[in-house]
Amino acid sequence: MYITNKTYSLICKRFQGRTDDTHSFFTFCFLLVIFSCTFFSCGSNKKLEDLIINDRHTNPLDVAFGDPFILHASDGKFYMYGTSGEQGFRAYSSDDLTDWVDEGMVYEGATPESWATDRFVAPEVYERNGTYYLFFSATWKENPNQEAENFRIGVAVSNKPTGPFKEMYARPVFDPGYSVIDANVYFDDENEKVYLYYSRCCHKHPVESEISEWVRRKKWYDEIEEGWIYGVEMKPDFSGIIGEPVVLVRPPVSRDDKQAEWESRSVTAVEINCRSTAGSFIFKKNDIYYMMYSANFFGGQYYAVGYATSDSPLGPFTKSEDNPVLQKNSLDGGIVTGTGHNMVLELPDGQMYCVYHGRTEETGSVRLVFIDRMEIRPDGKLVVYGPTTHS
Repeated sequence: MYITNKTYSLICKRFQGRTDDTHSFFTFCFLLVIFSCTFFSCGSNKKLEDLIINDRHTNPLDVAFGDPFILHASDGKFYMYGTSGEQGFRAYSSDDLTDWVDEGMVYEGATPESWATDRFVAPEVYERNGTYYLFFSATWKENPNQEAENFRIGVAVSNKPTGPFKEMYARPVFDPGYSVIDANVYFDDENEKVYLYYSRCCHKHPVESEISEWVRRKKWYDEIEEGWIYGVEMKPDFSGIIGEPVVLVRPPVSRDDKQAEWESRSVTAVEINCRSTAGSFIFKKNDIYYMMYSANFFGGQYYAVGYATSDSPLGPFTKSEDNPVLQKNSLDGGIVTGTGHNMVLELPDGQMYCVYHGRTEETGSVRLVFIDRMEIRPDGKLVVYGPTTHS
């Protein structure tokens, strides 16, 4: 049994001013003893889910990360990584998902021996048999055509979650011939396979659709570029891929498609000439593969999260009719916009959290980390209880 601070406050309120009633007074004392014993003596029995939903938890966190990723490591601690605009990546650690300690830079990029030069984004760290692997995106120094965007995906390794991480290879994991970001890895231990998911950038990827035709008639843009999500099997040593990547999620072609409205908001609001699906995160629940993804311009207010499902790690995936499942709340009296690039943190007790970045009226263009509850309901529906703000 565990009584939260909120419950304790309710107990006090319930019996406030009634201690003249003997029965009420002794009932209050009894409950107070239970609370004291439970909180001070049985703290080790607290559920991990109670650690985050308490009186001290704030949303957003005081961590200026985009693309946040949290690893629950074997040492029991939580480690958070994200995009910070630095020449590499730093990490924060926590025992309770509420108080975070800056561990400093855990990976230094743009070194003479590195394949990566700048624009380090979207780190994810996985623990495998006591070793930690950092997947990330950055600009590849091999750029003969001087492309404005030349992102590739790399991997670095360390024996500690706080680094230092060193690149495993003096090159990206693979070269698809176009700019790619947002690596996400799924380990299929049952079948001894590893899958890599990534996003093709909008850069130089114009796509014809009913939406692009409509936009041209409006004379807003001459063309619409698109970002697509791909999946492919990866070699067990992360040195390359096996087979050809397949498209798993992309923006709708038809204006009649139910997903077209929310996935095209950045275009229809004349925010940018790009329809992007990116920032994917895949997990398996009840034999169903769930892929959460973000759509619209990552730097705009319409960035939002949807999901698709499949019975196979490489699809085909079907988008949910309930999309988006996470979006700005500013139209409903809230202060949060730009919610996206999420990951899912599932604790040993089964409680699930959606970890994502967003902006508020106070932070402006600065992205901060949010953590909200989520669940997969018995009917398979994915629900995110956010965005929330509290301090």
